[in-house]
Amino acid sequence: MTLSFQREQLAAYFVCGTQDVPDQDLESVVQTALDSGITAFQYRDKGASRLTAAERLALGARLHDRCRAANVPFIVDDDVELALALEADGIHVGQKDDRVTTVLNRVGGKMFVGLSCSTVAEIEVANQIAGIAYIGSGPIFPTTSKADADPVIGLAGLTELVRVAKRPIVAIGGITEAQLANVTETGAAGSAVISMIAKSTDIARTVTAMQQAAGGQYAN
Repeated sequence: MTLSFQREQLAAYFVCGTQDVPDQDLESVVQTALDSGITAFQYRDKGASRLTAAERLALGARLHDRCRAANVPFIVDDDVELALALEADGIHVGQKDDRVTTVLNRVGGKMFVGLSCSTVAEIEVANQIAGIAYIGSGPIFPTTSKADADPVIGLAGLTELVRVAKRPIVAIGGITEAQLANVTETGAAGSAVISMIAKSTDIARTVTAMQQAAGGQYAN
């Protein structure tokens, strides 16, 4: 049974794939993050990943099992076929991927859908589309985790997107622990991060900081 979307799931949202932890075991990193209290996990295995399609599917199934045991939504990045095969809780799509309306039709209510929007114009279009659960907006700050990242929008840009959006927004892109409170002040529901958790020397501390900045909904 898939988990339904709740705004609180955006508080401490971890995005990761094998390319983000080249010297570590992804399952171990994700398990530590789950034990530390992340509120959502997005499986984004692409770019420098050397996994075959079969390996990516098998790893995704194991990660989904870990998320299910922790009652944390398992979200797949971009790939509708993979998301359906893994019976994911959600799928996240970008402006450059399949049109979100196509994805909504394909998943047919089997999972929730998140959409990347980095401009007011994109938000206004998304506002008119039924079925989108949340918006991912950024990059808020410069990031090295995504080679194809959009131009930096900054905290002022994020504040404007939150004002216009009819769905909750999770901020993404170059966010550090020192900036978490500033992100919350924009009205964003939480932060989605790759490096901040993947490269953390103390994942429990990092995740707790994310929870507390977002309002402590899941603080232990």
